[in-house]
Amino acid sequence: MNCIIIDDEKMARVILKTLCNEIESLNILEEFSNAIEAMKYLIENKVDLIFLDIHMPGFSGLDFIKTLKNPPKIIFTTSDPKFAIEAFEYDFIVDYLLKPIELPRFKKAIERAQKKELSSVTEPKQPSKSVDIDNDFYVNIDRRLIKIDLPSIYLIEAKGDYIKIKTENKDYTVHSTLKKIEEKLPESLFLKIHRSYIINIKKIIDIEDNSVLIKKDVIPVSRSKRPELMKRLDLL
Repeated sequence: MNCIIIDDEKMARVILKTLCNEIESLNILEEFSNAIEAMKYLIENKVDLIFLDIHMPGFSGLDFIKTLKNPPKIIFTTSDPKFAIEAFEYDFIVDYLLKPIELPRFKKAIERAQKKELSSVTEPKQPSKSVDIDNDFYVNIDRRLIKIDLPSIYLIEAKGDYIKIKTENKDYTVHSTLKKIEEKLPESLFLKIHRSYIINIKKIIDIEDNSVLIKKDVIPVSRSKRPELMKRLDLL
């Protein structure tokens, strides 16, 4: 894969090049200390993968990806974990690596990129909602990216500036909004039934009046959402 590196720190670029040299399939075409210069390069050159920092003077990595019309695969390389959820809202984002980056973790990111490249060649492109192709997505918790299996989620609850994600095995509390999470979830599986709740419709045990029972949780259903819920249940 032909790659470029975009990072305003020279040492970070040196480290990334060293890591790339450990993997034969990677070919570093160019490196840039700012996103503007990289944008000019991409007008005339095609790349397969970009290693991209987030915090850069003048034009951030997140600003950069919003300018791309036909984006290649991108791996974020940053010391700031708080943008992970926002980053994964774009389905061309392959991975989110936190500095300092170690070789085993770097190799996993490249494997993900190669897998995605292979699937894009062998499978027809279809619209998606930024959900990982392996039925999972990532949340940022205590500077770690935790992978959650989507079908295991049965309830998502808004609690102020945080959301609680309840799964079959464990609960997770994440700094985010219900709206952002809803955009990442497949409509075939999840439904927002109240301003504070999203449920996995396949996990419903019982429906009574204006509430549903999921596991041991009794969840209110907004009057405006009840018709949609009943319509969706007809499909099950």
